[in-house]
Amino acid sequence: MDIRSSLDGLKNLLGVSSPAPSTTQSKPVNAESATALTRDSATLSSAANEVALTATDSDVRTEKVTSVQMALAAGTYDVSTSAVASKMVDAMLSDSS
Repeated sequence: MDIRSSLDGLKNLLGVSSPAPSTTQSKPVNAESATALTRDSATLSSAANEVALTATDSDVRTEKVTSVQMALAAGTYDVSTSAVASKMVDAMLSDSS
């Protein structure tokens, strides 16, 4: 599939016109516009800062995850059906309140 044809079809569907190809040479970038680009900055909101902090503070037990992955790959991972049923009932009861 050619991605360009898909994008052109999407543009046609949305009624977006493509700019005509330019035959003139583009202007050289002057020093003023170049420094304006380098002065741009971004700041994170407090919510984004909290998300960034929690992403680094992971409580994932990597040893446990690795052992479960190995058991799954070997076909030896076994879970008690009564444990699964119990957790499902507990989850349904806690959601309904």
